[in-house]
This record gives sequence, C-alpha cells and structure tokens, in this order.
Amino acid sequence: MTSSKELIMSGFAEFAAGNIEVLQTLLREDFIEHSPGNPSGRRAFIDFIRDSPVAASRLELKRVVAEGDLVVMHYHLIPREGGRGLAVVDFWRVEDGLIAEHWDVVQPVPEPREVPHGMF
Repeated sequence: MTSSKELIMSGFAEFAAGNIEVLQTLLREDFIEHSPGNPSGRRAFIDFIRDSPVAASRLELKRVVAEGDLVVMHYHLIPREGGRGLAVVDFWRVEDGLIAEHWDVVQPVPEPREVPHGMF
C-alpha cells in the first residue's frame, strides 16, 4: 500500500514534469479546494489548474513533511518568464488513497537582501 507521502511526492513529480492529467488519478471526485478563487471538484479543479500559471512554471521541491493523512510540501514556483517566483506551501489531506482536500500558502520571493537566511 502506498503511503500518503509517496502518493503526493510521486504525483508532484509527474505534475512538475508537465503531466497535468495525473491529477485525474490523484484527486477524489468530490475533492475540496480551500484556496480562494480555486474551484472544488476534481474536473473543475483540473480545468482551472490547466489554465493557471502553475501549469507552465518550474516547480523545485524543497521539503516534505507527512503525518498520518496530511502531507505538506514546500517548493519554489518559478514562472516560465523568470523572476524570483513564489514560495509555496501546499497541504494535502489523503483519504482512501486519493487526495480529498487541499490548502495552500503562497508568498512572493523577496529580494535576497530582505531574507538574509534565504526563503528555502
């Protein structure tokens, strides 16, 4: 049986490699999205993500923490056009081997002088 952490990490790797449709196999049909402006439901969420900047960005995973049915990922989202990008923390709740819920925290990466110890 695949652990929640293994499920999320393997799905993240597929997604980061450009396979957006991997979400079809990872999300419950009644998937709940908690981020403002993002739709809930598997199909609506996948359609939304397909057209969002995250789908065209480079995602550099920095750390993963897992406990029970929760997996937290911290990564650097770097837009195709470049720039400092975003620091992202995703929270995923897994139920019966599929992602049931998602929360995130997103922050622009500031100038290096503003964060002497780095964002990551």
